[in-house]
Amino acid sequence: MTDEPSDPPPSLLPYDGWFEEAQRQVALRALAFAAENGLPGAHHFYLTFRTDYPGVLIPSRLSAQYPEEMTIVLQHQFWDLKIDEDEVVTVGLSFSGIPATLVIPSGAIIGFADPHVRFGLRMQPRALDDDDEMLIDEDAEGEAEPDDAPVVPEVSETPQVVSLDAFRRRSPPKE
Repeated sequence: MTDEPSDPPPSLLPYDGWFEEAQRQVALRALAFAAENGLPGAHHFYLTFRTDYPGVLIPSRLSAQYPEEMTIVLQHQFWDLKIDEDEVVTVGLSFSGIPATLVIPSGAIIGFADPHVRFGLRMQPRALDDDDEMLIDEDAEGEAEPDDAPVVPEVSETPQVVSLDAFRRRSPPKE
């Protein structure tokens, strides 16, 4: 007999899906808090979402610029932040001086961060069925999908890192 640890048996409970939804609820609760009370102190949020997810509404110029994924920053200049009973986030932002309203279903959210406290979450977009309900068995193979089912984009397994250094305030050079 060996002392090597064995792989755990496959779960008959969808823990991964439950965990994804729990993370999404944390992000929504933080957004709802900010909508109700404003952002306290130096807290600010980065919200990453799939722009090609069903129900996402953004201006066409942003959709062309960000055809799959976009990150917005909620810090100083945003307005009308709302989360409705269907967990749809609506927020007003300005892009190159042009105001826009973004509508983001919670299932499109794939990242949430509050850099002030070094808190961040990554998740997969929520899988949908005909009634826009979360699928419990996302990994089932061989099952035919209805023709009118929403298309859920596949997310690359390779993380994409975006440098925000260009947006940081820099100290003047010392002489």
